[in-house]
Formats: sequence, structure tokens, C-alpha cells
Amino acid sequence: MKKVIKIRATMKKVILPVVLMFLMFMQGCAEKAPLMADGESKMIVRAFWNNSTDSIPHYVPMANAKVILNSEYGYIVKNTDANGVLELNNLPCAVYNVSVRMQHPMDPSVLLVGTKLSIGTSTEKAAIDTIFAKPVSSTGIAINEIYAAGPVSNLYWYDQFIELYNSSDSVKYLDGMMVMRFSGNSTGKGPGADEGDDGDIDGLTYAFKFPGKCGEKNYPFPPKTFLVLASNAINHQKNYSTSVDLSHADWEFYNQYSALDMDNPKVPNLINMRPDITADFVIALTNDIVVLSNGKDQNWQDGIDISTILDAVEYQTTATVQKTLDPRLDRGYVLSPPRYSGRSIQRREAGVDTNDGSVDWETLAHPTPGYQK
Repeated sequence: MKKVIKIRATMKKVILPVVLMFLMFMQGCAEKAPLMADGESKMIVRAFWNNSTDSIPHYVPMANAKVILNSEYGYIVKNTDANGVLELNNLPCAVYNVSVRMQHPMDPSVLLVGTKLSIGTSTEKAAIDTIFAKPVSSTGIAINEIYAAGPVSNLYWYDQFIELYNSSDSVKYLDGMMVMRFSGNSTGKGPGADEGDDGDIDGLTYAFKFPGKCGEKNYPFPPKTFLVLASNAINHQKNYSTSVDLSHADWEFYNQYSALDMDNPKVPNLINMRPDITADFVIALTNDIVVLSNGKDQNWQDGIDISTILDAVEYQTTATVQKTLDPRLDRGYVLSPPRYSGRSIQRREAGVDTNDGSVDWETLAHPTPGYQK
């Protein structure tokens, strides 16, 4: 018995030092705290616009203007003070694209917009920048909302829709216009890129068109109104309560080459232009490109001419995904909500397109087909 006790005591003397050495080793290998911790940087933004009515500039502060910061960490939306200044503390150290926007005080149809790209922050000193806004007016048809994610917690995506908005003061006509999805050309520059540098974009997957031909005037689109284009114009809430009712959509994508595609006879159709495609018009839940054109160029095999494109939107879940849409159509991209989240993406101001999707769009908790939240 004494021998057993002695052996155990000897084992303790050997094991304890080994354990201590192991713990010291693990502590030395542990990840050290970064020298420049996120959440400790500062930015000061000053925003002005020129209210002069002659050739001599007169810059005044943009009081209570909306400031949108976009970085790898997502969006931050704040407002300037009465002096047109926004001071932000405890920011993550990152590179930010900053947009300032405000409704024109004398013309509600005009938006004052200013943008600064690639403002870097650090813990060493505050990033200070001045942004000068210019008037931007939307005078045409734009893609205004995209719902692709699907309803909450359900493997269902047939309730997708695309919303258009006519921000002009005049009637537009939909005759011959095309709504397209670009997700091909993965072996080249990517979908929506000008592969041959010949003034068009390539990688078209789906192409559906409104009836008629470009230039005809049979399908009016009144000013300051929304149009909902439904993948399937039915009440999807009968299938899933977290979905949307699209039975009263303005238009419906219909594939005449499919025997399985549903058709609501009360809703007019956009029809498929590709006989080789028998699927319904469906876009990817989180990463895709949607394009609207006037329909003058219908030769999709050769790419769609950029000069005919009215609007184009690229959405993706993260900044690490390579942007492929030609920058002449949009310099940025829209951060999309997660799949099966029941959320949609919408322009911050109806129809306003500054050619930078990273600041023009926001995520909605619930889709708003036919109206602006």
C-alpha cells in the first residue's frame, strides 16, 4: 500500500510540471490582440450644396441630410446637424464609401447628392472630409424594388417580384421593353460584363419582354407610379403566411414554352424570348443581376447593347464576391438580405439612381409591392 502511494506521489511530481509547461505553451501561442482595434476610429463629414442661381458659387450647409456609410462591415445611416456636420465615433477601422443626400429645399422632385469614395479610418487620427452635393433628378423608368429572398424559413421562391417606378413627370410606354437576368459568362469576365469590349454586356440567362415593339404606344406607364412584375401573380400567402399577395400584380412573367408555368388570366404577361428556356423567370435568392432595357436590341446571343439599357442592378451577399456588372451601368452593388428571410431590397428614394448601388439601396424587413416605404 505504501508503495502504491509513493508511485502516485511520484506521478504527480512528474505530471504537474508537464501540465504547467503545456499551459504556458498554449498561452504563448494564443492569438494576440490587434494593435488597431476596430471600433476605435473617428470620422467627421461636412456636407454643402450650392444654392446659387448665377455663376458665382454659394455653398450652404446640408442641414439634417442623410449620410450613408458603406464598408465591409455593412451600412451606417445617420443625419447631419444644423451645420451640415456629422461626427461619428467608435467606428470600425475600415475603408468607407460615403454618400450624403437631401431633398432640394425648393424642388421636391430633385435630390441633392454627394459622394466620396474610399475614406479610410484609423485609431491614430480622425478622418475629416468635405462633400459637395449636386442636384440629381430621376427622369425615367428605374428598377425600384427586388424581392428574391423568399418567405421566412421556407424553401419557397415562387413569390419573387420586381418593381418598376416612373419618376418622370410624363407618361412612358412599356412597349417592347425587356426584363433580363444575367448569370452566365462565368468563364469570361463574368455576367453583365462587356466581354469583347464592344459596347454590350454578356451572360444573359433569361429575357422576357412586354408586348409590342419599342417606339409603339399601347402600354402606358403613368408618371409617379409603381408597377409590380410578378414571377407568379397569385396570393402566395395561401401557401405561406410569411409570403406576399401578388394576385393584384400589374404584370406577370409567363413562359409560353412551358407546359407547367401558371398564368393568371387577369394579369397581362411579359413573354419569354428564348425558346430554349422552359423555366419560369426566377432570379437567384442572394446573388444576381437584373437588367431593364428599351428593347431596341433583341439579339441576346450577341449581348445587349449598353446604350439600350435603362437600368441595371447587381445584388450580392458580401463584399468578397467579385462585382461583374459593367461600371457604366452601376459602379457599385447592393448588399442583399439572406435567403428565406422574407426581406427585399428597395431604392432609398423612389426611382433615384446615382449609378452606385452600394448607397442607392436599402434592405426592407418586409416587401412593399406597389408602394414606397
